[in-house]
Amino acid sequence: MKELLHPICHEWANRCNTHGILMIEKTACHAATTDTFDVVLLVIVDPQSEPMLLRQYSLNEKKAVLYAVSERQLNEWLVLGSHRKAVDWVFNGKVVFDRNGYVQQLRQRLEQFPPKERRLKMGLEFAKLIRRYTDGKALFAAKHWLDSYNHMVQALHHLARLTVIEHGLYPEVTVWNQVKRMDGRIYKLYEELVGSEEPLPKRLELLLLASEFLIHSYVESGSSHLCKALKEKNGAWSIEEMTGHPQFAPYSVDLVIMLEYLVERKVLTVVEMPTKGNTMFERYYALQKKKKNFDGPLPLILKSGREPVRGWMLLGISLCLYKCQLPRSLKEGGNPAEKSS
Repeated sequence: MKELLHPICHEWANRCNTHGILMIEKTACHAATTDTFDVVLLVIVDPQSEPMLLRQYSLNEKKAVLYAVSERQLNEWLVLGSHRKAVDWVFNGKVVFDRNGYVQQLRQRLEQFPPKERRLKMGLEFAKLIRRYTDGKALFAAKHWLDSYNHMVQALHHLARLTVIEHGLYPEVTVWNQVKRMDGRIYKLYEELVGSEEPLPKRLELLLLASEFLIHSYVESGSSHLCKALKEKNGAWSIEEMTGHPQFAPYSVDLVIMLEYLVERKVLTVVEMPTKGNTMFERYYALQKKKKNFDGPLPLILKSGREPVRGWMLLGISLCLYKCQLPRSLKEGGNPAEKSS
């Protein structure tokens, strides 16, 4: 079918506002990224164009879909993670047309993963992680086991994406394949807790325990973008000011829960301002004046071969291994601290 799409590609390539065209074919490796279509065409146009134009084609029981996406919309997909398949399309798509090396430069930029974009993506994933963990914990306390389980599994997915981002890569659709190569401990934790034969309440209890340690170890890096944005203003911020500021807009509905978590962790402090009637106080958020002190020691960074291992992570997983009585083969994965000594 790709031969039959050449006239369509040629038409878009002749337009002066087209930067590049990528073709993604449905294969065993890319079946999850084409949304059941045999071919996906990604056309990247200049930022001033319409955000997205969508067209579908069919011939001889084959079907194709064309996304004509503005450069601005594509960057939003990539940075905010609002269309995760776009990462696979850009990295793995066949370049059909590349004006002035635009696609090549885009791929190079993604491979370099600029620190500014990385901080933002980590902040967004951390906020979603806090949301899922907090809701899952509340549902567990209310004994809504299945709902709690769903939230906690999603929390682990956000944790996996955080790990990938911290390693300087964009999370792909098959994020657990990435995590398995980067940090086998998180992968094993997910695999055992999700597939364990323990009763569901017991699995949830252990998952909540491990998650608490894991989240704690990401507080500093996960809140880096938000804290830097707070420094743009001297003094405290109201929630109204923050929701109207472009730096905080990407956090959307997860902003409040993240702020409250950071207050709990003493990264932020709440400042009460009297209202006009002096009958109530309005809550403002500000950075702690002194260096933050977490509720416990800061996460250690140990070395296992070339991969960094978080001390809190090791402790959390060790507790889970002890309580779950997981298979001996998993336990023999060993403590990286012992291997390095």
